[in-house]
Amino acid sequence: MRRAEDETVRRLRALHAARLGSGACGGAADGAEPVVLASAPGRVELAGNHTDHQGGRTISAAIDRRAWALAVPNGTDELRVAMEGFGEAVVRVGEWEPRADERGTSQALVRGMAAAYARLGGDVRGCDVATCSEVPVGSGLSSSAAFEVLIGAVLRGLDGAKEGATLDPMTLAIDAVEAERTYFGKPCGMQDQLASAHGGAVALDFASEPPRVTPVAFDAAASGYALCLVDCRCDHSRYADEYAAVPADMFAVARHFGRDRLEDVSPDAFLGQLAAVRAQVGDRAALRALHYFDETRRVRAQQAALEAGDFATFLEGVRQSGASSAQVLQNVSPHADGTGAEQPAMVVLALCAHLLDADGAGAYRIHGGGFGGSVLAIVADDAAPAFMASMNRLLGYDACMTVGIDARGAFVERLA
Repeated sequence: MRRAEDETVRRLRALHAARLGSGACGGAADGAEPVVLASAPGRVELAGNHTDHQGGRTISAAIDRRAWALAVPNGTDELRVAMEGFGEAVVRVGEWEPRADERGTSQALVRGMAAAYARLGGDVRGCDVATCSEVPVGSGLSSSAAFEVLIGAVLRGLDGAKEGATLDPMTLAIDAVEAERTYFGKPCGMQDQLASAHGGAVALDFASEPPRVTPVAFDAAASGYALCLVDCRCDHSRYADEYAAVPADMFAVARHFGRDRLEDVSPDAFLGQLAAVRAQVGDRAALRALHYFDETRRVRAQQAALEAGDFATFLEGVRQSGASSAQVLQNVSPHADGTGAEQPAMVVLALCAHLLDADGAGAYRIHGGGFGGSVLAIVADDAAPAFMASMNRLLGYDACMTVGIDARGAFVERLA
């Protein structure tokens, strides 16, 4: 076990003792009770913004910021999850129906993941789980997806602890999406969960069920660039209704053509009926559909560029994606207050332009769902230190962090 993992295990054992009173997580000498360590990474969205829920394409990657869990059976009929920095979730075994009063909570995700595994025939028993995370909440790095996948890994690890549990990334991701949509109440796509479960950088094609996952060679460092995430200091969960309106608008356009999603609508047919689409569903929905068609085409080109080792063309796609998300998709500037007075993500994008454009030192785009969270800036190595120092100074807080790609996705292992 790596030194960092040793430190994490000690941290989780202390949390177990303080919050759950689980002495077994101290490590029973006789191994009578399985002690399971599980982990799932956050993710960075490299290409494709709001395309997955319409059957489109993305390129995503697991990052070296992870969620962790230490778990042990507790001999009861309750799943108890203590989350460092947060409260506890308690779910009774067998009570798997979604609950309206849990929507938007971690408890809903625990219930949803346990229910999904039970439906697959998994043996879900009472357990005590301590979790901690290096993935900032509300930052657009998919802390919720990492948590969902983490809980799925824990349940499989405890069920298969004696024989050695195996994790299927696709099944984990499907379960996690069901938990987030049906139990948590967020109409998400699957890219976040797949990227976390799978690990490394992957091109995801959602046209088919299940989605097609293709590993891609993405190495920004080898091309002389750093992956920098700029925290907008605005939890995008504040704008759940505005987020939900993005797929809703796209689905409305698809229904205009008698289809369930935009992937099944021809771009030429859309443009040929643009006037009718605008009249029926409005300009915002039409613009968001236009973004989808252009963005999906762009992701194909970016994947081809990476496969050809053409990082410059990939970066140009990042620039175009950033402009399209801000101007056409419109998931940068929230208007929940009725005025649009608060626009932290747009401020960050404007500062990226101010600091990088003159010298062509990088590319940037809103990251993930938008309306806050983080901005992804891919910055030339020689410009990155000055960029981050200037961004922190201009924003007035420590906004920047660099991340690397983690080849490991979700994993689970037995410690005792």
